[in-house]
Amino acid sequence: MIILEKRTLGELALKAASKYKKKTAFRVFREKGVYNELNYAEFGRRAALFAALLKNTGIKTHDRVMILAENCPEWPVAYFGIALANAVSVPVLTDFTDEQIFSIAEHAQISAVCVTERTAAKAARLVNTMPFFMLNSGELFDNEAAAVKTAALSEAGDSFDDANTAEDDPASIIYTSGTTGFSKGVVLSHKNIISTSLASRCFIRIFSRDRVLSVIPLAHTYECTIGLVTPLIGGASITYLDKPPSPSIMLPAMQAVRPTAMITVPLFIEKIYRGFILPKLESNPLYKWKITRNIVMRAAGSRLMAVMGSSLRFFGIGGAPLSEDTEIFLKKSGFPYSIGYGLTETSPLVSGSSPYHFPLRSAGKPMTGVEIRISGEGEIQVRGPNVMMGYYRDEEQTRNAFTSDNWFKTGDLGYLDKKGNLYIKGRLKALIIGPSGENIYPEEIESMLHSSFLVEDALVVPGSKGELVALIVLSEKAQTALAALAEMLEELKQNVNNRLAIFSRLNRIEVHNEPFEKTPTRKIKRFLYQENKPKN
Repeated sequence: MIILEKRTLGELALKAASKYKKKTAFRVFREKGVYNELNYAEFGRRAALFAALLKNTGIKTHDRVMILAENCPEWPVAYFGIALANAVSVPVLTDFTDEQIFSIAEHAQISAVCVTERTAAKAARLVNTMPFFMLNSGELFDNEAAAVKTAALSEAGDSFDDANTAEDDPASIIYTSGTTGFSKGVVLSHKNIISTSLASRCFIRIFSRDRVLSVIPLAHTYECTIGLVTPLIGGASITYLDKPPSPSIMLPAMQAVRPTAMITVPLFIEKIYRGFILPKLESNPLYKWKITRNIVMRAAGSRLMAVMGSSLRFFGIGGAPLSEDTEIFLKKSGFPYSIGYGLTETSPLVSGSSPYHFPLRSAGKPMTGVEIRISGEGEIQVRGPNVMMGYYRDEEQTRNAFTSDNWFKTGDLGYLDKKGNLYIKGRLKALIIGPSGENIYPEEIESMLHSSFLVEDALVVPGSKGELVALIVLSEKAQTALAALAEMLEELKQNVNNRLAIFSRLNRIEVHNEPFEKTPTRKIKRFLYQENKPKN
């Protein structure tokens, strides 16, 4: 592990390059093998060169530079190069539309944009009006490519540093596409990001022998901080996928890379459990008996480990709630999973745990240096070095995000048990007030619905007369059994209602024919469906 004095991204890049030198920092998996390997020394050289190129182009201190690129070794080179130039990165998800990208560019007032061959078309309006860098062109980091680049490299040299950068300077602006529908630019400082990475070591220590498989977009703070910055501090090797992380791509990659650590969103492991594991469990006669069920689940857990390369010691899950049935399996099968909780505004981690060391359905304990309190209305509030600087060019929203005594208001509902473990109840804005003032948590009901093989996705909303209605997207299995569907849905409703208080019970279940629109971390954009008026 490297020792950081200033807690800046530039310092991290240069010290990691100096300490780990010829060790592989980044590589890409394609089909049955890996390619495009980049060692730590070359990573540091390229980051310093990119910083010099930015300055040579006219980028000044705290100018904003957009990164619109898929996961690849050039992404972290650009990210840390921007930091070394004391500029501010603006990572953007490649799934955003052309119009969203342009709107973000205008709001962030960017001075340059980094693209790849895959994303250049989406940024055409920007590429034609400002300096741009084609990250994977093959020439950008070539010493001999052009005189200006050679001059820039000479200016940078091995002595290039970030002496003018302070840890409280802004490092990145992240534009979220949240469940409430309004995208805000979250300003994170160098200290926000580095302190979160260092504190996360209380949950998982990453060493130079570790192999990390990256499957979440780097433009998401979850992956950027925990999946990039944290491994670099420990000198680990990170592998990116050449294509989107579908099962057909993921499984061969895990067999080839044999990752020791990775982070993902719940949807990935839920699909594996319900699509591949659960059917085999249910067909096993021993699974039907309580006395032998745990043995069967342990065996299934061993098979899951083998599918993922047999070397995993940390499988982090975050970004959205994990379904209860999937977590029960992971817990009883002995799989090394860990649940974390956080937001983009908290860089992003707030709480978490090491595998095997947290109660079922909890989000672990507060990270080192982070404080959590629960407000009178049940909102989770946070204070610590991980909390953002504010929202870019939005003083009013920034003020509204904090209490009068400067605690960040997460907008999430939850509670702490006697041992300090955090439990998440749902979003404050998603909370439904019952007819007699009862608090109804739709996410809890949705989790119960998800446990049925009938349901691919579910959303609980208030109906036009105050009743609760569940909108569901049918699973493939359910669609093959449409003849008996009405009876099965009624049975599902009764099973769910039997587990709920009277005021939380569903009035009916409606089939939603199209998949729900979701954020990049696979959370439903609830606001799009709140005005849904059930048919009479």
